[in-house]
Amino acid sequence: MFLQSLSTHFPPQSFSQQECWDALQTLPSVDLLKPRSRSLLEKILTNDSGIARRQFAAGDPLALAGLDAEGLHRQFEKYAPTLAKNALSEACDRAGVLPAEIDALIVCTCTGYLCPGVSSHVAESLGLRSDVFLQDLLGMGCGAAIPMLQAANGALAARPGSLVATIAVEVCSAAFYLDDDPGVLISLCLFGDGAAAALWRSGNRGGQFRMDGFRTAHLPEHREKIRFVNVGGKLKNQLDRSVPELAGRTVADLFSKRLREPDAVLAHTGGRDVIDEIEKQLAPWTLPETRAVLRGHGNVSSPCVLIALEECLRERPDVGKLWLTAFGAGFAAHACELVRE
Repeated sequence: MFLQSLSTHFPPQSFSQQECWDALQTLPSVDLLKPRSRSLLEKILTNDSGIARRQFAAGDPLALAGLDAEGLHRQFEKYAPTLAKNALSEACDRAGVLPAEIDALIVCTCTGYLCPGVSSHVAESLGLRSDVFLQDLLGMGCGAAIPMLQAANGALAARPGSLVATIAVEVCSAAFYLDDDPGVLISLCLFGDGAAAALWRSGNRGGQFRMDGFRTAHLPEHREKIRFVNVGGKLKNQLDRSVPELAGRTVADLFSKRLREPDAVLAHTGGRDVIDEIEKQLAPWTLPETRAVLRGHGNVSSPCVLIALEECLRERPDVGKLWLTAFGAGFAAHACELVRE
């Protein structure tokens, strides 16, 4: 399948890590944390975690404080469709197509649940045809974008000549809350909100990127090391200290099976330690675009690898071969390749 356009979208409200720390200190609930937990928050938010700024859909991060499970879910319900719609609208503009020309829309997310899914809301708001094929992929975590693209490839194979849209959208702030669990606190310090949309066709219109080389490594024996669990109706991000090493090792194994030598490697941001480990495993390859995404937006979960792709295409317009990887809950890691033809 061939890339027609790519667009990312973020909430307009941007906050530095220091601003997040200053805001947290005004919350009475922070005073209830153990001293070790407060120290962890301060360490991540006031030292160099690789993140400069993050975007939150709610605008004021303090607005999330004290929300119950229903209130947090309503954050997702309110903002995920809007972020997704705006990203796809821009992708249509860049490709010079109308939303009504889209034949299929595939959406991935893991930070909330809607029934009907985000795809239904986007289809309504952008005026997609009533016969459009809609599919929502859930529960795949930060690595979901690449399986979503593989699903798009299948849709195009089944219906050559069609136009398929994909959207990765996350409202990570809809899973924010405070307690003494390190995974909860680290998530509060690393994640942000955003979306990435792309349009795909089965035919090349000249000089476009073709996507192929899909690969997956699914390691369910490591499932408990990185996943969402439900605690009192809230999504709790469960993280193990071994995740950076696990991600680096698994990504390296996928990279060893690549179809071609790339001009650049792009990865899901994860976090500073994850990026460090991947660069260690893939040396001499480095991940400047991935680091740029982390610095400007934090970990936005599933859209991250596509945000890195947009960054690469903007900064290196002559690039011809790319290797992409994303990973997360499962534990699973995925890869695909782009080559300009």
